[in-house]
Amino acid sequence: MKNKIFKNILLVILSFGYIGCEDYVDYEASENYTIVASDYFKTSSDYEAALVGTYDVLQWNIYSVMIGDMASNNSLCGGESATDVIGLQKIDDMIHIAQNDQLTSTWKWLYEGVNRANYLVENKDNLEFTRKAELYGEVHFLRAYYYFELVKIFGGVPLITDARLTASDSNTLKRSTKAEVYAQIEKDLQDAIAVLPASKSSNGRATSYTAHALLGKVYLYQDKFEEAATILEPLIGLYTLPASFQSVFLNSGENGPEAVFEVQHSKNSNWWDWGFPQGSEGSYAIIHHGPRGYNGSVYASGWSFNVPTQDLYDAYDVNDTRRNVALLDIDDWSSSTGAEFTPGYEHTGYFNHKYIPRTGSTSAQGELNYEVNYRAIRYADVLLMAAEANNRKASPNSSKARNYLNQIRARAFGNSSRASSSTGTILTKEIWNERRLELAMEGHRFFDLVRTGEAAAKISGFTTGKHEVFPIPQTEIDISGLTQNAGY
Repeated sequence: MKNKIFKNILLVILSFGYIGCEDYVDYEASENYTIVASDYFKTSSDYEAALVGTYDVLQWNIYSVMIGDMASNNSLCGGESATDVIGLQKIDDMIHIAQNDQLTSTWKWLYEGVNRANYLVENKDNLEFTRKAELYGEVHFLRAYYYFELVKIFGGVPLITDARLTASDSNTLKRSTKAEVYAQIEKDLQDAIAVLPASKSSNGRATSYTAHALLGKVYLYQDKFEEAATILEPLIGLYTLPASFQSVFLNSGENGPEAVFEVQHSKNSNWWDWGFPQGSEGSYAIIHHGPRGYNGSVYASGWSFNVPTQDLYDAYDVNDTRRNVALLDIDDWSSSTGAEFTPGYEHTGYFNHKYIPRTGSTSAQGELNYEVNYRAIRYADVLLMAAEANNRKASPNSSKARNYLNQIRARAFGNSSRASSSTGTILTKEIWNERRLELAMEGHRFFDLVRTGEAAAKISGFTTGKHEVFPIPQTEIDISGLTQNAGY
């Protein structure tokens, strides 16, 4: 999947779904095509190409990952100034407004993924072919992934499952409840599990175990701990934790033994421009995380966004090997290597080391073309989810929960010296804290704080009953008449 660059078909799909459309998934294709559904979906190759187009949207989902730390106590917005990407600045400051370009793009792109999945569903009965059941398992997984991102960020959203949205759907859309959206996500993932193979045919494809992992997370977000523990259990032991935590985030560690699901990026595409970052196969997120005006070895210049906080740095034990993997102490690095950089806005002295621009990881095109995969679900995440689920279910299994937690700690410290012996709520708190340390700067922190009820205590400016979700983009309110979230 990583080296399969899909171009024209993406625009084909867009063209017969979106040209002239002014509903909430409005998207302007950069080129016009006259191909329509009746001319397409004639061969299995057509279906496979459309599936790749549905996967492709994963590459665009950069802001939901960034705000997962930026809206929490893990990082600050940063950038060049207080007005640099104002939408992200406001999210960082807990000034969430409906006129936010980054939230609007996130909404639009995620529904783009939903619509592409639904287009395949709409044309499911056109043709029978050998890999059809498995292909639609991937479709259901992807739709579940996109809806899960939407419900985490916005709460209850319009739920459409049987066909694409068109212009005629404008002003007819209604928001489903969170429970209804979650129920559909669960159904999609259960359908995916039933038909997907255990192993992937190429990197980046969903498998039955990938769907197990995502379903476990979906259950956890609903406090369905028994269900989460059960669905995650088959994954235990199928993956491994490499001894070197650092290796997981290097290019050489991509799609490795800890990878449950990675969003694939490639530097092999020339098809991009500044107004169309979704046209690149590279990761547009990486350039955000580098030091401004950097001149030195190993790393490359970036825009100094999403800068880790001192609070996050101080949360690590001095002997925790994850600290220097997650966070680059730029002052220490500069003094030891002679590297130079220009401090950005809200400079903390730290940068996101997991997803920092590195020399040699992009083509001559530079900034929009970093090939670094996003580690969407790692085995460490699975272990910590399983630990929490086992400890919080009606009949807790503290022994199993500690075992999973202690595997994470053993890698972090290189020995068993920090093994937990706790039970009950103390153990739960330990697991939550471990999630922060293990998954720092990977986009999970804000959503973890919200689902565990810790957001108000941990996030400055957080208002309970409001900030658990972000506002529905104003354009969607205006066009489709959707109700706004409480407090906005």
